[in-house]
Amino acid sequence: MMRRYEASGRLDWPGLMRAGLVGLRLRPQEFWALSPAELALLLGDMPKARPLTRARLEELAQAFPDRRGPEGESNG
Repeated sequence: MMRRYEASGRLDWPGLMRAGLVGLRLRPQEFWALSPAELALLLGDMPKARPLTRARLEELAQAFPDRRGPEGESNG
């Protein structure tokens, strides 16, 4: 994972620019058009989603049940 912040808590712009312009081979216009979230995604610097377990699926199904229409068909 790339270090995005300097010890001072400020963004490491030289490092981010190097990663975007050299590592990803973005043109300056493309680099500056990206949001921080988009750049992090391109750099693989996003937290990994946990796999959906059976228990979590059941928890979600209880929290957000399918609704039945007037004819009994599912609306979800």
